[in-house]
Amino acid sequence: MGNRHLVTGGSGFLGNLIAKKLLENGEDVKILDIWEDKDRPSEIEFVKCDVRDSQGVFSAMQGIDIVHHNAAKVPLHKTVNETKEVNINGCKIVAEQAIKAGVKAFIHMSSSAIFGVPHKVPINSKTPLNPVEHYGRAKLEGELIVRDLLDKAKTPLIVIRPRTILGEGRLGIFQILFEWIKENRNIYTIGDGNGLFQFVQANDLIDAYILALDNETPGVYNVGASEFGTLKVAIENIIKYAGSDSKVKSLPVGLTINTLKLLDFLKISPLAPWHYLTYHKPFYFDVEPLLNMGWKPRYSNDDMLKESYNWFLSNHEKSNNNKINSVHRSPVKQGILNIVKKLS
Repeated sequence: MGNRHLVTGGSGFLGNLIAKKLLENGEDVKILDIWEDKDRPSEIEFVKCDVRDSQGVFSAMQGIDIVHHNAAKVPLHKTVNETKEVNINGCKIVAEQAIKAGVKAFIHMSSSAIFGVPHKVPINSKTPLNPVEHYGRAKLEGELIVRDLLDKAKTPLIVIRPRTILGEGRLGIFQILFEWIKENRNIYTIGDGNGLFQFVQANDLIDAYILALDNETPGVYNVGASEFGTLKVAIENIIKYAGSDSKVKSLPVGLTINTLKLLDFLKISPLAPWHYLTYHKPFYFDVEPLLNMGWKPRYSNDDMLKESYNWFLSNHEKSNNNKINSVHRSPVKQGILNIVKKLS
């Protein structure tokens, strides 16, 4: 008999894929979220609840074996206070109620933002945790609270720190990239874009942590693609694949970051500090520990960008008309970038 799983944030981009993957594996799945995806498979139970509602969370935990905690405010939200409430207090409540309900195991989805701008790559288990903006700081505090609570309760815990996640259904910031490529607009990098830059495909990410779960090897795992190159080459390759006339243009680091800070402060740019403070630096994980465990990632940076772009082409009209409350599954209002796009 399989386990009963609760996926918080199960209507979001990653949580939705996790829930469906568990269902495909024959597991009993329940999702907890503040909005219901109308395309949710009927076999998956839905509970409408905010992770800050301790009573509602505890009720949803009844009979659950494994909790997959994915609910979070992502960088594009830009709501500092709500980000803290959900990414810190929400984590605390979900962990406390999981312990109270006596779950068998807990999987916590953290973020690579907790590393900030690392001075040395690849990032590994010894890399300092030094977030540089409010989202990363909240994700780090939330992770540390979860680790402390689950450790004291002696409940097996798997913490996943993913690189930027791609896959079918991923829009958000990538919708801007894909739209500009489709329209033959120039694509801009902060700096020359020649630093090694790693993404991770959603299903590869799920495979990594299910492997850790099945092997009963709790711990902290940094997860990214095993095949990747520079950010500039990744963009050039997807432009070539798309048959676009777009060109990659470099922008001066200092001037661009300061300009984006101002535009962010004025609330006329969709880009968040996590994007403009880090994307000009090399950023990639050492995934050798996962490979040694038997993890077999199937996607390179190029593979996952092609898959995501193809999905964008097939679904962007539908996505523009659908009311989806997940930032990563929805188109982004481009604000002042619309002006930049017209000039590109």
